Amino acid sequence: MNNNVHSEAADRLFDAILTLKDREECYRFFEDICTVNELLSFTQRYEVALMLRRGLTYLEIAELTGASTATISRVNRATNTGNGSYDMSLRRLGLLAGEEKHGSEHADE
Repeated sequence: MNNNVHSEAADRLFDAILTLKDREECYRFFEDICTVNELLSFTQRYEVALMLRRGLTYLEIAELTGASTATISRVNRATNTGNGSYDMSLRRLGLLAGEEKHGSEHADE
């Protein structure tokens, strides 16, 4: 696969993801497109990002998630110097202190 993340193929994939209507469709899509381990890695990284933003230590995060310190460090670097997507989505979900969920798309949580 091309090392350039921005591509027509990536655009098609992201457009497909944007068509998913609810959590159940997301489960079905990602269970088809990812291996179990890939999906577990994605979810673990997202949980690590949340825990980092909530001030947990690497040791606490490692104990709670089973993530390696290398994974925690990688996620920490992304949350501090990446594109801001972790914080953006955590805020939108109301998972960061002082933030609220918005819209009805999360009413079932």
